[in-house]
Amino acid sequence: MKVGFIGVGAMAKAIIRGMVRANLVPSADILVHSAHKENYETFATELSLTPVATNKQLAADSDILVLAVVPGVVKQVITEIDGSISKETTVVSIVSGLSLSRIEELTSYNQPILRTLPNVNSAYGQGMTAVIANENLTGNSLKQALSIFESTGQTIELPESQFANFSAISGSAVAYVDFFIDALSRAGVKYGFTKEVATKIATQTTLGSASSLLESGKSPAEVIDEVCSPGGDTIAGILAMEEKGFLPAVVHGIDATIKKSTGN
Repeated sequence: MKVGFIGVGAMAKAIIRGMVRANLVPSADILVHSAHKENYETFATELSLTPVATNKQLAADSDILVLAVVPGVVKQVITEIDGSISKETTVVSIVSGLSLSRIEELTSYNQPILRTLPNVNSAYGQGMTAVIANENLTGNSLKQALSIFESTGQTIELPESQFANFSAISGSAVAYVDFFIDALSRAGVKYGFTKEVATKIATQTTLGSASSLLESGKSPAEVIDEVCSPGGDTIAGILAMEEKGFLPAVVHGIDATIKKSTGN
């Protein structure tokens, strides 16, 4: 299975690093090309990938073709590779806002297509990716396409109408969670820790809390209630955060992200 990437930006690099980390396919079977030769050739050398000189050649050589370009050049790129994509090739899009119907319109209504929204945690095998396939992508071809994102984390099938909402609480939320960790770290500095030590403590605590929550199957509210002893320190902190509008602030941030994404 040869997987080709047109576009080698931050998200494509995260997915590729995750694939290599998981040994999904031999590194040489990952093909890369982008508009910036120095960028993709340097990255290919670093991970022993196969750099390809043109988009047309990459499309012709790939069993799975990943579109990882910015939305503004999608039409140009697909026009460029027209005639080089086999009808058996699975086209995978990680392009934000590019619908299945639009990809079909630009390629072929018979083309197997998987639309995805991954996040940058994919580089470390901890990604979260929304997926939806068109009716032409089934059976083993679907399994192979999904295996890319399953090797880099978790996947969830969602209707396209939920993709913008998913992006806010998965893609953008990577930054929001890191923002929270940084806030904990700065509080630690206030009380005498170095920033390095405070960040290590906050990061491991966040990781442990997330892992424990997933494994336990409990709701966040249940765990909060377990940690908050009657009259204790933790409930005092929770109430102080709520008094300053912690929950509304988070929801407001998600609202703003979705509004910006959808233009509504």
